[in-house]
Amino acid sequence: MNDKKIMKRNGFVGGAIVSTIGIVISKILGIIYVIPFHALVGSLGGALYGYAYTLYSFFLSISTAGIPLSVSKVVSHYNAKGYYGAKKRAFSIARKMALLMGFLCFLFLFFFAPVIAKIIMGNLSGGNSIHDITMVIRVISLAMLIIPTLSIYRGYIQGHKIMTPPAISQVIEQIVRVTIIILGSYLVIKVFKKSVSLSVTVALLGALIGAVFSLLYLSRIYHKHKRNFHEKETKDEPLIKNSDIIKLIIIYAVPFIMIDVVKTLYDLVDTATVVRGLVGYASFTTEQAETIMGMISTWGKKINMIIISVNSGIILSLIPALSESITKKDQKEINNHVNESFSLLLLLALPMAIGISFLAYPIWTVFYGSGDGALFLSYFIFVSLFICLFTLSVTIIQLLRDYKLLFISMLIGLLVKMSCNVLFISLFNKIGLPPYYGSITASILGYLITFVICIIVLKKKYDINFSKARENIIDILIGVGIMTVVLYFLSLLLPVSVGGRLHSLLIIIIYALVGGIIYFIYTYKTGLIKKVLGPKIDKYIHKKIEDKIQV
Repeated sequence: MNDKKIMKRNGFVGGAIVSTIGIVISKILGIIYVIPFHALVGSLGGALYGYAYTLYSFFLSISTAGIPLSVSKVVSHYNAKGYYGAKKRAFSIARKMALLMGFLCFLFLFFFAPVIAKIIMGNLSGGNSIHDITMVIRVISLAMLIIPTLSIYRGYIQGHKIMTPPAISQVIEQIVRVTIIILGSYLVIKVFKKSVSLSVTVALLGALIGAVFSLLYLSRIYHKHKRNFHEKETKDEPLIKNSDIIKLIIIYAVPFIMIDVVKTLYDLVDTATVVRGLVGYASFTTEQAETIMGMISTWGKKINMIIISVNSGIILSLIPALSESITKKDQKEINNHVNESFSLLLLLALPMAIGISFLAYPIWTVFYGSGDGALFLSYFIFVSLFICLFTLSVTIIQLLRDYKLLFISMLIGLLVKMSCNVLFISLFNKIGLPPYYGSITASILGYLITFVICIIVLKKKYDINFSKARENIIDILIGVGIMTVVLYFLSLLLPVSVGGRLHSLLIIIIYALVGGIIYFIYTYKTGLIKKVLGPKIDKYIHKKIEDKIQV
């Protein structure tokens, strides 16, 4: 790719699109591998993989989620003020901080792995052993030594509104990781005839190796294009102490850490309670309960990441754009960015969630060989939608520096999840619904409560006018409704709940094309695309349509 294109600075919508494309590609790679991986390691292997990855995500949140995003905000802040010397030192300081945090998290995970494994399984037998869980936790902990530094490079470059290199680095990381997972698992099980637990252990090494390759790429980009990041310092720039920079990074980082930690705590609540809850309150065997846990922590979660990746791209672009508007105290721009964010999120994520739910049977069949998890996925997919709304709303609150509200709103949602998880499992079992729906409902309710609190405060305290987003959302709901009705009538002619992998893939393609065309025509004809994505993209689409007609 041309260097000028790679190093191009992006506006908000353009940055969101570039970030989203990169994240979506990496997440698609991240879900494609589950097809052969599931066939190799099975349900118990998926649960084992999920135990390690959930814990890894939690400690990754502590060591990397806050500092890189805060670096993006600090860089944007100093750029807006023209403090280029302080910006450069912030990058150096942040790298040291992230490296230290990553090392401490590695030590904790490695040495306390047996204790954590005991907490997860207790005295249950018939599934994964405490020894196996200990081993996979220790292997995944190695990635903590590399990924914090990688995240700092991404945050620093994104802080300059240059979104393409970080997006490419995510794709590189995922390609290497997926290759290790598939090739490593295949060699362990099929060639060397070793255990599933060893196969999962090798697969988890992919996180470390993928991060190394991605870091090498970003480091090369950074050193090759230093002029894009280090402007000449001016004589009138005020002296900002390193201690002040550290303080600013921490102030910005802690709320970001809180956001990611709380999201991961939702997963940890499931890890600690679902297996025991299903065994104790729904008469599941340990193997059956771990199969469900594998769906929640690994198999279903991979499909959910398709939708969550849309939100991730929007947030990566929102942080520097909204931070700059807040620094300038431009209320109109702040209002526009908030409305654009929610509109763009729902424009993309809502039809995807509805479509995946509608096609749960063929999607599960394509990925995992049978439609047994369709009932699970048809409901579980909506967790991703509420995670997106939760993350976007609390990120906006964080950027406005209302940390008290941020903490209270997230804590209330988390407490709801914690108090309702086992209770809902038991309740759903008693009323004849799948008991694991209780855990899913507890997650949705927790995220929803936090989201509603944030929206109310944004409107009343920060004078955010949601009229523009409200109009767009109404149009989006109508478009999704029309799409769903068309798909329903199509299902009367072409059922979705029959057939093997190839037949299911054809069903998905046909339904995706029909649904996508219907939704696109509606959003284009009503001007929704123009209102949400801007006139440039609308003109581009219009030109492409005219070119096709002329041909």
